[in-house]
Amino acid sequence: MRMHILTARTPAWAAAVAQASQLVNGPDFRPLKRSVRTVAGFLDVDGATVFIKRVDEGAWLKGWVRRLWGSRARRVIRGAAILQAAGFARPEPLAAAEARSMGAVRASYVISESLDGARVMSQVVLAGGRRRFHHRCAVLGAVAREIRRLHEAGVYTLDLQETNLMVTGGDGAQWKIHFVDLEDFRRARVVSMRRRMLNLVHLDRTIGRFLPRTQRLRFLYNYLGSRPEHDDAGRLLTRYFALHARAQRRAHVHRTTAATAKPPTARDETTASASPTQARAARQ
Repeated sequence: MRMHILTARTPAWAAAVAQASQLVNGPDFRPLKRSVRTVAGFLDVDGATVFIKRVDEGAWLKGWVRRLWGSRARRVIRGAAILQAAGFARPEPLAAAEARSMGAVRASYVISESLDGARVMSQVVLAGGRRRFHHRCAVLGAVAREIRRLHEAGVYTLDLQETNLMVTGGDGAQWKIHFVDLEDFRRARVVSMRRRMLNLVHLDRTIGRFLPRTQRLRFLYNYLGSRPEHDDAGRLLTRYFALHARAQRRAHVHRTTAATAKPPTARDETTASASPTQARAARQ
């Protein structure tokens, strides 16, 4: 296969991504995930720790379609540009490349910076135990306002989960939200209310693992900017929970289908010391 470099911050990173196939199989690579389709992990390059991810694009026909409509590597580049133009924090892609064969994209490679000190949303929210009510409210408020700002800027994502939201900084206004899974971000002239609600529903399904319903409603009201009037709140919540129930049913169908499918031939290898940023990125 021929490696086609899509972007590189410097010639050194271009040389690194050109050798990415060898790097992920080298002795210095620290794998976070190694499955049939995805290989992801850490590597120290010139004194800096970076994250390398390879994703197989599937069969030749699917790879040919990816060549036309955009491989995962191309979508990462596009998503990073969308977020940067709108003024949002995200890990910087250092280099990206496609492995091509007979005109089809067979694999995508992305090398990106690591987010030092960043933690997933749930770790920050629950830091210090469940008794730190004001701490949780501050973190949830910061995340809700940043997602509202994202939507108001005409940007949304196809996969908003709490593990896609990395948090750095300190209490109050010093919290900084970093968006990951860059390939899932899209731009719209105006983000519709339905798309906004879908993003919030997807996030609610993941924060529901560690937050009670009252605090999840508080998160929704923080996103809205204030608690709506009684009648407006009733209509909004009816629509919100209808979308939530639909998402739950689809997730149940997906799990049922996956359970009846043939099990994979290789198991994921996960290191306990991996950072949450790359843990989330590797799952995709």
